[in-house]
Amino acid sequence: MAKKISRNTFIMEDPPSIHSYASVAGKMESEGPMGQYFDETEQDGYFGQKTWEKGESELIKRTLKKAIEKGGLVPGDIDYMFSGDLLNQCISSTYGLRDFEIPMFGIYGACSTMSEGLALASLMTDSGIGGKVAAVTSSHFCSAERQFRFPLSYGGVRTPTAQWTCTASGAVILSPKAAAPYVRAVTVGKIVDLGVTDANNMGAAMAPAAAYVIKTFLHDTAMEPSDFDAIITGDLGLVGSELLIDLLRTENIDISKQHKDCGLMMFDREEQDVHAGGSGCGCSASILCGYFLDKVKNGTLKNILFCATGALMSTTASQQGESIPSISHAVFISHESRFKENSN
Repeated sequence: MAKKISRNTFIMEDPPSIHSYASVAGKMESEGPMGQYFDETEQDGYFGQKTWEKGESELIKRTLKKAIEKGGLVPGDIDYMFSGDLLNQCISSTYGLRDFEIPMFGIYGACSTMSEGLALASLMTDSGIGGKVAAVTSSHFCSAERQFRFPLSYGGVRTPTAQWTCTASGAVILSPKAAAPYVRAVTVGKIVDLGVTDANNMGAAMAPAAAYVIKTFLHDTAMEPSDFDAIITGDLGLVGSELLIDLLRTENIDISKQHKDCGLMMFDREEQDVHAGGSGCGCSASILCGYFLDKVKNGTLKNILFCATGALMSTTASQQGESIPSISHAVFISHESRFKENSN
C-alpha cells in the first residue's frame, strides 16, 4: 500500500506497472515533430462523425480500445477507469466510453487530467482495490474553441500568447507490479491562483501551479532535478515554460536541463501557426503515451516526472472577470521499481 510521506506525496510500496498505453492524434498533430510516435492518426477532423463533439468521443473511444488491444486484454479485464476531458459534463468521455461498460470515475482537471487520472489509478492499483485500472483523456481543437472561445466560423484573431488546443488522446492501463514502466510516487497539487485573467495566456496562469508541485515533490522525496532524465510539463507552451524555469530558480531549483514541455514538443512553431504552442488534455496525454513511455519501458529514459498542468477556468467565470486558478499533479515514472526514500 502507498506510503504517505507528506500531505501531498505518496510513495508506492509495491509500484504498479504501466501494463499498456496508446495514443491517437489528428491531422495537424500528425504533421508535427511528434507525428511518427502516435499509434494512430486521423486526417478527418470529424473522425467519421457529424459534429466536432461526436468526433472527440470517437477519438477517446479509439484510444482506449487501442490501449486494451495492445495489452492483450478485453474491456472486461479493466476493473475501473478514470476519465475526463475539457467539455461540459465531460461529454467526450461519457459518450465515448459508455459502450465499454467499465466502472468509471469521471474527473476534471482541465489539461492536468492525465496526471490526475494516472495518480488516482496508481493509488487505487497499489492499494489492492483495483487490479487493472485505466486513465484516459482527450481534447479536440474545434470542440474546445466552440466552448471556451469562439466557433471557428467567427474567424477570431488569436494573440501571440495563445495556445493551440490539440486534437489528441492518450490512455494508460495500470496493473499490479509486473514490469517497467513503474509508477513509483505521486504528488497531489493544490490550486494556485496569482490573478492572471487573460484566457489567451494560460501558460502564465499555469506556470505557478507546475512550480508548486515540482518543488513539493522534490522536497518531499529528497530528490534533485538531476535524478531525472526529463521533468515534463503539459502544457505551458513558450510563455509558461520560461516562467516556470524562472519561478523555480527563485527557489534555488534549476530544472532547465531536464525540462520538457508537451505544448512545445507537439508542433513546429516555425512551420505550424500555433503561436505559443499546444495545449489541451490530449496534448500531454498523447505525448506521454506516444513518446515518453516507450523510452522508459526500454530503459532509454530511467526516470521521468510527469506534471500535466491545467487552467481551471470556464467561460462563465471569465466573463464575470474571474482570474484563472490552476493545478498540477506530479507522477514519478521509472524503469526501475526501487525508490530513493527520504532518510529524514
